[in-house]
Amino acid sequence: MDVLTKEQRRRNMQAIRSRDTKMEVALARALFSLGYRHRKNDKTVFGKPDLTFKKLKIAVFVDSEYFHGKDWSVNKHRIKTNRKFWWNKIESNIKRDVVVNCQLKKEGWKVLRFWSSDVNKKLRTCIQKIERTIDKRRNAKEIF
Repeated sequence: MDVLTKEQRRRNMQAIRSRDTKMEVALARALFSLGYRHRKNDKTVFGKPDLTFKKLKIAVFVDSEYFHGKDWSVNKHRIKTNRKFWWNKIESNIKRDVVVNCQLKKEGWKVLRFWSSDVNKKLRTCIQKIERTIDKRRNAKEIF
């Protein structure tokens, strides 16, 4: 049984954003302040990554733990209401993420995925990983 009324639940679900979440914005701002220019939610790139560095072919995704199934085998049993719907939705999101990763890799993209909690708690670590990837890609382009 849900602890919220239907109206409260509806308002909560409407407030969930699919783009420009706090963690995406925090990561994008931090990268921008360091001088890294990127595109946000580029529709021309398969999977519409949260951030893209097109010239270097780097795609960055910031995934929410709930909707993208972090530790899914453990956490799936925590869902108590409307299980059939949520299990199907989250499992299809997980499958879609795998398809997006594979397709982008086939096209020569480097895919980076971060959990929103990691961006929130370890922003510097996430930025360092992106910076290392940018440096590797730049150095690889200089060789050719």
